[in-house]
Amino acid sequence: MQQRKGTSYSLLVAVATVTALGVAVEAMAAPTVTGALLNTRVFNDDGGSTLNTINNFPTQVQFDDTTNSGAGFANLHNFHLASDFITEAVFNNGDSFDFSADLTISGDGQGEGGLQVAPWWSHNVDGRFNFRTTDGEIAVFGGRLPFYSFTGSQGLTYTKGDTVNVGVKYRANGLSSGSPATIEYLLTLGGNDYTSGPLAFDEGNAAEGMGTWGMLDDARVGGYVQYFTGGSGAGNGLVANFGNMSFVPEPASLALLAMGAVTMLRRRR
Repeated sequence: MQQRKGTSYSLLVAVATVTALGVAVEAMAAPTVTGALLNTRVFNDDGGSTLNTINNFPTQVQFDDTTNSGAGFANLHNFHLASDFITEAVFNNGDSFDFSADLTISGDGQGEGGLQVAPWWSHNVDGRFNFRTTDGEIAVFGGRLPFYSFTGSQGLTYTKGDTVNVGVKYRANGLSSGSPATIEYLLTLGGNDYTSGPLAFDEGNAAEGMGTWGMLDDARVGGYVQYFTGGSGAGNGLVANFGNMSFVPEPASLALLAMGAVTMLRRRR
């Protein structure tokens, strides 16, 4: 009877300890995502183009842009994950998460599109997991993202009209030189799965006050399409469709802390 009482007490302490630790972890957890917000005509070189959008997150987000004059360089449109219907979700340096979508780029025009993990200084433009229709290049670049080329490293290319599943897996880890944050780029193309493997972030500039050794505070996550208006010709269009979107905040750190708390209590007994 005494043993049961001791066990119950230990379990209660474990639950209380894990709960207390959980509060601290949740304070650093990735934001709650309930939808997506669209930012259209970030670049607007053909302001007379016909743009139609669909926002039915997580089932579908779509940009359908058709040139009028075929002038200029590009029209750029994006969507960012949102914490409510009017506020973009803010991702900070310690927020681990997975995000993926089925991507299809189609139409008579040319351009590029993909997923975005955008840095604090360039929410609408930089940090691209990019699929380009002109030459099929698949590469990740810009902002805080470690560079990786699926075309250069694995010989993979994108064909306009194909649907691919594209994803990112960000892990904050220790946010230190010995344990920097990592990001893994994931791609399913032609029924085959490919990965960059986890790639480490560099330190960044500590003087900016946005954190170090990761994607930095005040980031945005979503997708984009950049329509090459001048290179597509008048009257041609490009459609970027994002479907089957999945966002998962990573709870692994909480689980590890919980396991650690229970282990300590068991050793004390």
